[in-house]
Amino acid sequence: MNAFQVCLWVFAGVCALCWVLSVLTREYSWVDRIWSLVPVAYVGIFAGFAGFADARLDVLFVLVVLWGARLTFNFARKGGYARGGEDYRWVVLRGKMAPWQFQVFNFFFITIYQNAILLLITLPAWTALENRTAFGAGDVVVAVLFLACLVGETVADQQQWTFHQWKKRESAAGRVPDPRFLQTGLFRFSRHPNFFFEQAQWWLVFGFGAIAFGGVPWTIAGAVLLTLLFVGSTIFTESITRGRYPEYAEYQKRTSPVVPWLPRRVAVQ
Repeated sequence: MNAFQVCLWVFAGVCALCWVLSVLTREYSWVDRIWSLVPVAYVGIFAGFAGFADARLDVLFVLVVLWGARLTFNFARKGGYARGGEDYRWVVLRGKMAPWQFQVFNFFFITIYQNAILLLITLPAWTALENRTAFGAGDVVVAVLFLACLVGETVADQQQWTFHQWKKRESAAGRVPDPRFLQTGLFRFSRHPNFFFEQAQWWLVFGFGAIAFGGVPWTIAGAVLLTLLFVGSTIFTESITRGRYPEYAEYQKRTSPVVPWLPRRVAVQ
Protein backbone atom coordinates (compact mmCIF):
# COMPACT_ATOMS: atom_id res chain seq x y z
CA MET A 1 0.00 0.00 0.00
CA ASN A 2 1.46 3.38 -0.98
CA ALA A 3 1.17 6.70 0.86
CA PHE A 4 -1.75 7.95 -1.23
CA GLN A 5 -3.73 4.76 -0.62
CA VAL A 6 -3.14 5.07 3.13
CA CYS A 7 -4.46 8.63 3.00
CA LEU A 8 -7.54 7.44 1.12
CA TRP A 9 -8.28 4.98 3.90
CA VAL A 10 -7.87 7.75 6.48
CA PHE A 11 -10.16 9.96 4.38
CA ALA A 12 -12.85 7.24 4.26
CA GLY A 13 -12.61 6.63 7.99
CA VAL A 14 -12.80 10.32 8.89
CA CYS A 15 -15.78 10.86 6.57
CA ALA A 16 -17.64 7.95 8.17
CA LEU A 17 -16.83 9.17 11.68
CA CYS A 18 -17.90 12.76 11.02
CA TRP A 19 -21.15 11.71 9.37
CA VAL A 20 -22.13 9.21 12.08
CA LEU A 21 -21.35 11.68 14.86
CA SER A 22 -23.37 14.40 13.13
CA VAL A 23 -26.39 12.10 12.86
CA LEU A 24 -26.10 10.88 16.45
CA THR A 25 -25.46 14.26 18.09
CA ARG A 26 -27.41 16.52 15.69
CA GLU A 27 -24.38 18.79 15.66
CA TYR A 28 -22.84 19.45 12.27
CA SER A 29 -19.42 20.92 13.05
CA TRP A 30 -17.48 17.66 13.31
CA VAL A 31 -15.49 18.47 10.19
CA ASP A 32 -14.60 21.80 11.79
CA ARG A 33 -13.34 19.89 14.82
CA ILE A 34 -10.96 17.75 12.79
CA TRP A 35 -10.04 20.50 10.32
CA SER A 36 -6.75 21.33 12.05
CA LEU A 37 -5.84 17.69 12.73
CA VAL A 38 -6.39 15.61 9.62
CA PRO A 39 -4.13 17.61 7.25
CA VAL A 40 -1.29 17.15 9.74
CA ALA A 41 -1.87 13.39 9.60
CA TYR A 42 -1.91 13.36 5.78
CA VAL A 43 1.33 15.33 5.44
CA GLY A 44 2.86 13.18 8.19
CA ILE A 45 2.02 10.07 6.19
CA PHE A 46 3.75 11.43 3.08
CA ALA A 47 6.80 12.53 5.08
CA GLY A 48 6.82 9.18 6.88
CA PHE A 49 6.88 7.25 3.61
CA ALA A 50 10.09 9.14 2.84
CA GLY A 51 11.43 7.94 6.18
CA PHE A 52 11.40 11.53 7.48
CA ALA A 53 14.64 11.84 5.51
CA ASP A 54 13.52 14.26 2.79
CA ALA A 55 14.29 17.89 3.71
CA ARG A 56 11.38 19.38 1.72
CA LEU A 57 8.82 17.00 3.17
CA ASP A 58 10.21 17.37 6.68
CA VAL A 59 10.05 21.17 6.51
CA LEU A 60 6.56 20.99 5.05
CA PHE A 61 5.47 18.63 7.83
CA VAL A 62 6.82 20.95 10.55
CA LEU A 63 5.08 23.95 8.98
CA VAL A 64 1.76 22.11 8.77
CA VAL A 65 2.15 20.98 12.40
CA LEU A 66 2.59 24.63 13.40
CA TRP A 67 -0.46 25.55 11.31
CA GLY A 68 -2.49 22.82 13.01
CA ALA A 69 -1.36 23.75 16.53
CA ARG A 70 -2.29 27.39 16.04
CA LEU A 71 -5.68 26.60 14.54
CA THR A 72 -6.47 23.99 17.20
CA PHE A 73 -5.68 26.45 19.99
CA ASN A 74 -7.81 29.20 18.47
CA PHE A 75 -10.73 26.85 17.79
CA ALA A 76 -10.55 25.42 21.32
CA ARG A 77 -10.57 28.77 23.11
CA LYS A 78 -13.69 29.77 21.16
CA GLY A 79 -15.45 26.66 22.47
CA GLY A 80 -15.38 24.74 19.20
CA TYR A 81 -14.67 21.42 20.88
CA ALA A 82 -17.25 21.90 23.63
CA ARG A 83 -20.63 20.25 23.54
CA GLY A 84 -22.93 22.46 21.51
CA GLY A 85 -19.99 24.26 19.89
CA GLU A 86 -21.62 24.25 16.46
CA ASP A 87 -20.86 26.78 13.73
CA TYR A 88 -23.66 29.39 13.85
CA ARG A 89 -23.86 29.33 10.05
CA TRP A 90 -25.18 25.75 10.04
CA VAL A 91 -27.95 26.83 12.43
CA VAL A 92 -28.92 29.63 10.03
CA LEU A 93 -28.79 27.30 7.03
CA ARG A 94 -30.95 24.65 8.73
CA GLY A 95 -33.61 27.31 9.15
CA LYS A 96 -33.65 27.83 5.39
CA MET A 97 -33.90 24.14 4.41
CA ALA A 98 -36.28 21.25 4.90
CA PRO A 99 -34.80 18.63 7.29
CA TRP A 100 -34.19 16.10 4.48
CA GLN A 101 -32.51 18.76 2.35
CA PHE A 102 -30.12 19.67 5.12
CA GLN A 103 -29.26 15.99 5.69
CA VAL A 104 -28.36 15.64 2.01
CA PHE A 105 -26.28 18.81 2.34
CA ASN A 106 -24.67 17.41 5.48
CA PHE A 107 -23.66 14.16 3.80
CA PHE A 108 -22.39 15.47 0.48
CA PHE A 109 -21.09 18.96 1.29
CA ILE A 110 -20.25 19.19 4.99
CA THR A 111 -18.89 15.66 5.29
CA ILE A 112 -17.61 14.43 1.93
CA TYR A 113 -16.76 17.63 0.05
CA GLN A 114 -15.05 19.40 2.93
CA ASN A 115 -13.08 16.29 3.85
CA ALA A 116 -12.09 15.90 0.21
CA ILE A 117 -10.68 19.42 0.29
CA LEU A 118 -8.71 18.59 3.44
CA LEU A 119 -7.09 15.73 1.56
CA LEU A 120 -6.56 17.66 -1.67
CA ILE A 121 -4.80 20.61 -0.03
CA THR A 122 -2.15 18.22 1.34
CA LEU A 123 -1.48 16.41 -1.95
CA PRO A 124 1.41 18.72 -2.91
CA ALA A 125 3.24 16.67 -0.27
CA TRP A 126 2.51 13.60 -2.40
CA THR A 127 3.90 15.48 -5.40
CA ALA A 128 7.04 16.20 -3.38
CA LEU A 129 7.27 12.54 -2.37
CA GLU A 130 6.99 11.38 -5.98
CA ASN A 131 9.49 14.00 -7.21
CA ARG A 132 12.21 14.07 -4.58
CA THR A 133 14.70 16.75 -5.53
CA ALA A 134 17.20 18.79 -3.54
CA PHE A 135 15.92 21.35 -1.04
CA GLY A 136 16.84 24.76 -2.45
CA ALA A 137 16.48 28.51 -2.23
CA GLY A 138 12.92 28.40 -3.59
CA ASP A 139 11.89 26.12 -0.74
CA VAL A 140 13.44 28.53 1.78
CA VAL A 141 11.50 31.46 0.31
CA VAL A 142 8.22 29.51 0.41
CA ALA A 143 8.88 28.39 4.01
CA VAL A 144 9.59 31.95 5.14
CA LEU A 145 6.44 33.24 3.44
CA PHE A 146 4.44 30.46 5.09
CA LEU A 147 5.74 31.49 8.52
CA ALA A 148 4.92 35.13 7.76
CA CYS A 149 1.35 34.16 6.88
CA LEU A 150 1.15 32.03 10.03
CA VAL A 151 2.12 35.08 12.09
CA GLY A 152 -0.39 37.22 10.20
CA GLU A 153 -3.24 34.81 10.87
CA THR A 154 -2.25 34.54 14.53
CA VAL A 155 -2.35 38.33 14.88
CA ALA A 156 -5.72 38.56 13.10
CA ASP A 157 -7.26 35.85 15.28
CA GLN A 158 -5.90 37.49 18.45
CA GLN A 159 -7.32 40.86 17.45
CA GLN A 160 -10.68 39.22 16.82
CA TRP A 161 -10.52 37.33 20.13
CA THR A 162 -9.65 40.49 22.09
CA PHE A 163 -12.48 42.41 20.42
CA HIS A 164 -15.10 39.77 21.16
CA GLN A 165 -13.97 39.47 24.79
CA TRP A 166 -14.37 43.24 25.13
CA LYS A 167 -17.76 43.03 23.45
CA LYS A 168 -18.91 40.39 25.95
CA ARG A 169 -17.79 42.56 28.86
CA GLU A 170 -19.65 45.56 27.47
CA SER A 171 -22.85 43.54 27.03
CA ALA A 172 -22.50 42.01 30.51
CA ALA A 173 -22.23 45.53 31.95
CA GLY A 174 -25.48 46.52 30.23
CA ARG A 175 -23.81 48.71 27.63
CA VAL A 176 -24.31 48.50 23.87
CA PRO A 177 -20.89 47.76 22.30
CA ASP A 178 -19.72 50.44 19.90
CA PRO A 179 -18.53 49.44 17.36
CA ARG A 180 -20.46 46.20 17.07
CA PHE A 181 -17.91 44.47 14.82
CA LEU A 182 -14.13 44.70 14.48
CA GLN A 183 -12.85 47.40 12.13
CA THR A 184 -9.36 48.17 13.43
CA GLY A 185 -5.93 46.55 13.28
CA LEU A 186 -5.63 44.17 10.35
CA PHE A 187 -9.40 44.40 9.94
CA ARG A 188 -8.94 47.99 8.80
CA PHE A 189 -7.25 46.68 5.66
CA SER A 190 -9.28 43.51 5.08
CA ARG A 191 -12.70 42.38 6.23
CA HIS A 192 -11.28 38.87 6.59
CA PRO A 193 -7.49 38.99 7.05
CA ASN A 194 -7.55 35.60 8.78
CA PHE A 195 -9.20 34.09 5.69
CA PHE A 196 -6.51 35.65 3.49
CA PHE A 197 -3.60 34.26 5.50
CA GLU A 198 -5.25 30.84 5.82
CA GLN A 199 -5.66 30.47 2.07
CA ALA A 200 -2.20 31.87 1.39
CA GLN A 201 -0.61 29.19 3.56
CA TRP A 202 -2.14 26.42 1.47
CA TRP A 203 -1.15 28.09 -1.77
CA LEU A 204 2.38 28.07 -0.35
CA VAL A 205 2.02 24.37 0.44
CA PHE A 206 1.22 23.96 -3.23
CA GLY A 207 4.39 25.95 -3.90
CA PHE A 208 6.48 23.20 -2.33
CA GLY A 209 4.89 20.67 -4.67
CA ALA A 210 5.38 22.92 -7.69
CA ILE A 211 9.07 23.36 -6.87
CA ALA A 212 9.55 19.60 -6.55
CA PHE A 213 7.62 18.96 -9.76
CA GLY A 214 9.32 21.71 -11.69
CA GLY A 215 6.03 23.06 -12.99
CA VAL A 216 2.33 23.18 -12.16
CA PRO A 217 1.06 19.73 -11.12
CA TRP A 218 -2.63 18.81 -10.95
CA THR A 219 -2.45 19.00 -7.15
CA ILE A 220 -3.12 22.72 -7.53
CA ALA A 221 -6.76 21.60 -7.36
CA GLY A 222 -6.69 21.59 -3.55
CA ALA A 223 -5.69 25.25 -3.23
CA VAL A 224 -8.20 26.25 -5.93
CA LEU A 225 -11.10 24.41 -4.28
CA LEU A 226 -10.17 25.75 -0.84
CA THR A 227 -10.25 29.29 -2.24
CA LEU A 228 -13.66 28.67 -3.82
CA LEU A 229 -14.91 27.28 -0.50
CA PHE A 230 -13.75 30.42 1.27
CA VAL A 231 -15.40 32.62 -1.35
CA GLY A 232 -18.75 30.94 -0.76
CA SER A 233 -18.25 30.98 3.01
CA THR A 234 -17.37 34.68 2.98
CA ILE A 235 -20.44 35.62 0.96
CA PHE A 236 -22.72 33.63 3.28
CA THR A 237 -21.07 34.97 6.45
CA GLU A 238 -21.32 38.57 5.30
CA SER A 239 -24.99 38.17 4.38
CA ILE A 240 -25.64 37.14 8.00
CA THR A 241 -23.54 40.00 9.36
CA ARG A 242 -25.34 42.61 7.23
CA GLY A 243 -28.62 41.32 8.56
CA ARG A 244 -27.43 41.87 12.13
CA TYR A 245 -25.56 45.12 11.63
CA PRO A 246 -26.85 47.50 8.90
CA GLU A 247 -23.71 49.66 9.33
CA TYR A 248 -21.67 46.74 8.00
CA ALA A 249 -22.56 47.91 4.49
CA GLU A 250 -20.45 51.04 4.98
CA TYR A 251 -17.55 48.93 6.21
CA GLN A 252 -17.87 46.82 3.06
CA LYS A 253 -17.66 49.91 0.86
CA ARG A 254 -14.35 51.11 2.30
CA THR A 255 -12.59 47.85 3.17
CA SER A 256 -11.11 45.18 0.91
CA PRO A 257 -13.04 41.87 1.14
CA VAL A 258 -10.09 39.53 1.69
CA VAL A 259 -6.73 40.70 0.32
CA PRO A 260 -5.33 43.38 2.69
CA TRP A 261 -5.33 46.79 1.01
CA LEU A 262 -5.55 50.46 1.92
CA PRO A 263 -9.10 51.53 2.89
CA ARG A 264 -11.08 53.33 0.20
CA ARG A 265 -12.45 56.81 0.73
CA VAL A 266 -16.23 56.76 0.97
CA ALA A 267 -18.13 59.89 0.01
CA VAL A 268 -20.29 61.29 2.81
CA GLN A 269 -23.96 61.20 1.85
